[in-house]
Parts: sequence; C-alpha cells; structure tokens
Amino acid sequence: MKYSMKRIGAVVSGLALVFACLAGAAGLAGCSGNGGQAGSGQAADTSGDAAGAAQAVGTEDGQDGQAADAAPNNPPELEGLTYESSMDPQYATQFNVYYYSDGFKVLDVANDAQYLVVPEGAQVPANLPQGMVVLQQPLSNVYVAATAAPALIDAIGGLDAVTMSGTDADGWSVDAMREAIEAGTITYVGKYSAPDYETLVDKGCDMALESTMILHSPDVKEALEKLGIPVMVEHSSYDADPMGRVEWARFYGALLNCEEQADAFFAEQAKLVEDLGSFENTGKTVAFFSVNSNGQVVVRRPGDFITRSIDIAGGVYPFSYLDDSGKLSTMKISMEEFYATAVDADYLVYNGTIEAPLKSIDDLLDKNQTFAEYKAVKEGHVYTTDKDMYQETDKLAELINDFHILVTDGDPASLVFLKNVE
Repeated sequence: MKYSMKRIGAVVSGLALVFACLAGAAGLAGCSGNGGQAGSGQAADTSGDAAGAAQAVGTEDGQDGQAADAAPNNPPELEGLTYESSMDPQYATQFNVYYYSDGFKVLDVANDAQYLVVPEGAQVPANLPQGMVVLQQPLSNVYVAATAAPALIDAIGGLDAVTMSGTDADGWSVDAMREAIEAGTITYVGKYSAPDYETLVDKGCDMALESTMILHSPDVKEALEKLGIPVMVEHSSYDADPMGRVEWARFYGALLNCEEQADAFFAEQAKLVEDLGSFENTGKTVAFFSVNSNGQVVVRRPGDFITRSIDIAGGVYPFSYLDDSGKLSTMKISMEEFYATAVDADYLVYNGTIEAPLKSIDDLLDKNQTFAEYKAVKEGHVYTTDKDMYQETDKLAELINDFHILVTDGDPASLVFLKNVE
C-alpha cells in the first residue's frame, strides 16, 4: 500500500472530508447506462450484523461455509412506503428482495444485513430499522472484493458499475474483469484484507461488495464503514444448490436495476439444469478431492453444491456417509480412508482451486504412490479443475453438464471445467 498507516488513520478520522468526496462522485450506474450524481452511502449501525454472520465463515477457494437458515419472506416496514411484492427466489436460500412503492427495494441477506436501495434523487425514509444499510442509486463506483460476483454481474450487463477490484488482472479468469483492469477502467485497489483506503475515498467508492472472507478481517469492514463506504457481504457460498448460486444474478439485478437482464439470464441457466434433471442415476461414482501439504485428503461434505451437481448429473458421490453438519463444505480425511472409499471410484476429479491443478498423472503419484492402484487411474479417468472455477459462477450449469458427460461416457471435448489428466 503506497500510503502510511498514519495517513490512513487520519483519513478514517476525517469523516467530514470523506462524505464530501463521496457525495461528489459521478459515473455510470450499472445496467441503466445513464450518467448521474452518485449519492453518498449512509449506513445505520451494523455492529451486531457482523457478529451474527460470523457464525459461518467462508473462503473464496471453495471452502465455503454452510448456513442452515434461509432469508425469511418477511418484508420490513418502512415509514412512508408501501410494500408491493417479493422476489421469492426459486433455488437460492440466502437472500430475498422486497419491492416497495416509488422504486425502493430492500435486499435481505440471510443471517446478516438488510440493504435499502434508494432510487436516484429520492430521500431516505426516516426511522429505518436498526442495522439497515442505505445504498443510494446510482451505484457507479463499486469496489468488488468478492470474486464469485463479477461473472454474474457481467452476465447481466452490470459491470459498468464496478470501478475498483480486490483482485489484480492476473488473478481473474473473468475476461471482462481482467480486460477492464488492463485497460484502466477498473482499478486494482488491494485485496479484501488490505485495501488502499485513500484510493477508495479518492475514487468516490459508493459500496464495497465483499465475500464472507471479510469476516476474517472485521477491522477492515469497520474501517470502510467509518469512511462512509457501505459494506455488503454476499452469501452466495452458503447456497448449497448450484442453481442457488447462479440465482444470485437476480440479487445483483435488483441492486443495479438490471432485473430484466438478470431474470432472462437466470431463466436460461435454469432451463439447462432442468433439462438435465430428467437423467437417471448411472451408478457411476465421482470422487472430488484434493491433497493438502500435510498429505491429508480434502473432500466435499455431502449436500454441498459440488456433490449436488454430481447427483443432478446422474453420478454418485462416494463420500455421502460423511457428517454434513459442519460449517465448512469441505473436510479433511486420512489418505487411508480416502483409499478405502475411492479406490474403486469410476472417476477421480482433482480440485485444482485449492491446491495447484494436476498437470499429469505423475503429479498425482507424487502426492501418494498408492494412487497407482486406483481404478480411475488405471482406466484413464482422472480429471482436474483449474484454479479459477469458483470465479465462473455464471457457468455452474456447465459444471453439472461436465459431470454428466463423465458418467455417461460423453464427448470429453465438450468439457468446460474438467480436464483429463494423462
């Protein structure tokens, strides 16, 4: 970071200056495509929200938390506004959207916070519920530190609202993000745990979109809020259904006034999965795993979005007997237990998002020579993902299709996420 911590501390203290900077920001507002004055973010007290959300903390490499409770269909009462309807997501359980008169919306993230989206030029209602965060449209200078979000935002035409990134160009598999950073239209301002606060202020950041990783750095979240930058923590990693994660496109559509584009995108993706839903279970087993530096095997818990994808595709996850009550969707088991369960698995799929992707079978054997005895290794049925699979949330229907291609001996040339290892 180019600025000293002393200087950052001074900025945090100078709230009057910060709000003036934020109020003067201008730019494009997501899908609307209209220039306009960016309103200053106003946040009510959210100190209790972070503590409540910390019960299930996720990471961006796929070791995501699982939250049992869904966002309730319980629209808050807002003074002077009339509740009109709810979005009522089809697959997602971790958000809901409530629509009110005069274009107001409330975005409700389960077990965390509610966000009031205020139309451009409208006044913020008085006496808001405690903890409700105000987002003033147009949102034109968004800092995105949640790597699962941009693919969906781009898919619905809302990427113009993003001007700052928590990942540099070489860390993106989302082409639009990488190209925008290289072109200078999106600025890398530091990762979620160490953002450049002064650049965020200077560029008039009107919202920080974070993953649940920010819960590991509560001081950063607090500092952003003190600077007058509303912080939204998205919980897509808590949705176990793969299409629940894709449906977060509708959440971002409501945030950026892209509802029509988001609904059209999601309907197309949902149809792909529904078409796959008629497939019968083949009985073919697919072990999805990685090996950590300690020689332990990291597998997915039953019921997580990867294992559900295998099931929808017509496969069988051999570790369905494991405890599925943990807060993380991965768990570590011994190499001996993995061998006993997966030695006869029809397919081995290595999770290259946590450890480095496999480049050859020798890479796998270097981790443990007993892999030479596995049925999938002998038959050439070893596959790997690349490191960026979790960024490409707009293609999760393709992941299900990849698993279906495996278990039905389909054309490997059609695979999107999985690559055969030789």
